[in-house]
Amino acid sequence: MKKINLYILSLLLFTGILISCNDMLDGGTGSSIDDATLYSSEILAEQAMYGILISFAETNSYRGRYIPYYGINTDSETYSGYNQGTGDRRSRLTGYDATPDNQEMNVNTGPWAKMYEGIERANLCIDGIRTHGDWENNEALAQILGECITLRAVLYADLLKAWGDVPYRFEPLTTETMYLAKTDRDEIYKKLIDDLEEAAGLVAWPNATSTTTTVERINKAFVKALRARLCLAAAGYGQRPEGGRRRSNDADLSVDKMYAIALQECRDIINSQTCTLGDFETTFKELSGEVNTAGRESLWEIPFAPGRGRVVYTYGIKHNTVDKYTSIAQGGGVRPTANLFYDYDSKDIRRDITCIPYYWNNGKQELRSVKEWYFGKYRYEWMSRVPSGDSDDGVNWQYMRYADVLLMAAEAGNELNGGPTDEAKEYFRMVRARAFHAADQTEKVTDYINSLTTKDDFFYALTEERKWEFAGEAVRKQDLIRWNMLGEKMKETKERLSDLQKREGEYSDLANKVYYEYAEDGETLINIYGLERGETDETGATLGYTAEPKNWFISSNEYVLSDDYVDNLYINDPDERQFWPIFATFINASNGMLKNDYGY
Repeated sequence: MKKINLYILSLLLFTGILISCNDMLDGGTGSSIDDATLYSSEILAEQAMYGILISFAETNSYRGRYIPYYGINTDSETYSGYNQGTGDRRSRLTGYDATPDNQEMNVNTGPWAKMYEGIERANLCIDGIRTHGDWENNEALAQILGECITLRAVLYADLLKAWGDVPYRFEPLTTETMYLAKTDRDEIYKKLIDDLEEAAGLVAWPNATSTTTTVERINKAFVKALRARLCLAAAGYGQRPEGGRRRSNDADLSVDKMYAIALQECRDIINSQTCTLGDFETTFKELSGEVNTAGRESLWEIPFAPGRGRVVYTYGIKHNTVDKYTSIAQGGGVRPTANLFYDYDSKDIRRDITCIPYYWNNGKQELRSVKEWYFGKYRYEWMSRVPSGDSDDGVNWQYMRYADVLLMAAEAGNELNGGPTDEAKEYFRMVRARAFHAADQTEKVTDYINSLTTKDDFFYALTEERKWEFAGEAVRKQDLIRWNMLGEKMKETKERLSDLQKREGEYSDLANKVYYEYAEDGETLINIYGLERGETDETGATLGYTAEPKNWFISSNEYVLSDDYVDNLYINDPDERQFWPIFATFINASNGMLKNDYGY
């Protein structure tokens, strides 16, 4: 299906159709089309809604700043792994060492500005359709209104993840509201949860209308899933401006209330049978291949035009040189932590799709080292076209998928019932079952889940399952924060990395060298030996592979996994740097209304 072309739509902003959406931001006093005409027309209102999406795609917005940097580092993801602490402005953003003058973010076109630009465009559209559109009697206008409400919620959800308390703007900008202080995030969460309840009643289920046949448009399943996710976050832990970490004190955001809503929203999606889990690898092949039909595992994707977006560029397997798959020599900015591959169950199918030990160089796969793994969920070689340009590949950002719905439902059911119900176990089973071959189902799925008899055991297993399932998708950081586990898991990961560096403790049964050979095509690595536990250098040396084995852990009598990599996974205590600072450009332009908290 043809992707939404945001480049073409952006031109409309300057040729009259969407100008009215920008008047307040630009200080204009008129528009090429009056609001009554704009928002009463399905065609024109839809174009105005697309204007919100343009704010996602701008150079320093989601495209080049938020998607590459938010959600990294965690116990499964790291930004290029080993260069934090060197003054690198990108690494400091991910290594819990951001400062208000960070060069990547301290620009007036950065995510903070573009998110609020998108929110203002959404506010104008929502207000315009409510005022001038016959949305109560017109399903198409109702769909557009629901999409605008949901896109605003997405932008606010991501502001809350990155900055905690932020200004509350749910009406079009006026001179009186030009400068606002931050609002307690609890008030924003309550507004978003109410808004999404309304939006779910306005938009259609996947494939119920021609509009919802693509995951580039908002559908009811995504709205309900986003509401469930926000309920879990609102009821969870988080760093607060007054200091420390706590749950909300607002009775409306209690665990019981929020988890009950989350569970019901997830049940609605599951019972609708409008989404399918599918094969794990296929889910990501289709993402890279730009299959965007609705009704599969993907619920909604931030759409990028073919020449826009840096998803594979940031998260994909690195291509060190131009080759037949890409004219861009790039990839691998975000990588698995060095221990992630070894911490998976060796029989887990997700491991070898998620964690890749090679990059592409001169048209063939080459092994790197223990500190340079790549995520395999996003691949140039899975794309249906060869991307061109300086850095953009145009692959959509998959914002949420059905597996998340199932695991949220399992988590909420376990919490509300004081232990795992049959329903919660079934949702857990559905996700875990596709991670193992048929021969392993009894041991790895049935027996494993049946052994989880207490609330705590089931919860801990879910926290691990979400890591194995969503590694490399920037979901983990918010999970760890809401569970009050961020600092604990990051400390544990440093300890694991230190043991891995020396092949001690849990990693004492790993060989130093990796042995391999190439397939007949001369580009594909096969028969890789030395990565699995229990494989030895003694056996590897007898295999007769003609390729020179790769020193994996020790080279020239030095640890390949350097101290910098281990020590600089985080610079400051992650629990005291759960949020980015508001960057200086926006503090200085706030007329004294904004300030930084959280120790900045």
